[in-house]
Amino acid sequence: MPPKLDRAQVVDTALRLLDETGLDGLTLRRIATELDVKAPALYWHFANKQALLDEMATEMLRRMSAGPPAVPDTWQDAVAGTCRGLRAGLLGYRDGAKVFSGTRLTDSGHAGGQQALLAVLGRAGFELADAVLAFTTAYAFTIGFVIEEQAVHPMPGERAPGYDPDRRAAGIDPEHALAAAASRELFGDFERRFERGLAIVLAGIEASLVVSSTSANP
Repeated sequence: MPPKLDRAQVVDTALRLLDETGLDGLTLRRIATELDVKAPALYWHFANKQALLDEMATEMLRRMSAGPPAVPDTWQDAVAGTCRGLRAGLLGYRDGAKVFSGTRLTDSGHAGGQQALLAVLGRAGFELADAVLAFTTAYAFTIGFVIEEQAVHPMPGERAPGYDPDRRAAGIDPEHALAAAASRELFGDFERRFERGLAIVLAGIEASLVVSSTSANP
């Protein structure tokens, strides 16, 4: 194994190749070829592709968290800012949301940001269980939204085949006019749809969790 090959180099190469190959095409063999080593050399660092994906997701989060933290005025700003930052970070990589979803973070570097967010929610009156539920609900919305967004736009400015709104609408039986008309909403203006969806999530959290928290602690 070349002495200069380390985990960071493998992960950086994998993240760079991700834009070229997408998640399905990203293999340890492809990464090894790019690094000019034999595939078994990578197994010194990663037992399998899932272990590599875990480290890739962790590195993505490190990069998202770089820089001074924002100081939100309200819990809504804290949750919304976290979700917006997550979406922006994931959109920086082809299939970024798929890579991030379901992975296990390999270190505790995320704990500081999580602590700060939970503290904001706690000061707003959330019990810890409700604070966790609030954040994870908004997080799940963001991950799911970006997975669907990247299916339509694998890379900025690129539209995947099969996601043309007009063609979809034209291919639907006229008796299903509402389904046809929904094509532009399904496949267009993701920025507006994300913000509106996030506002709905925040309103739901406020209506169901903040009320219950404050009523439990008058």
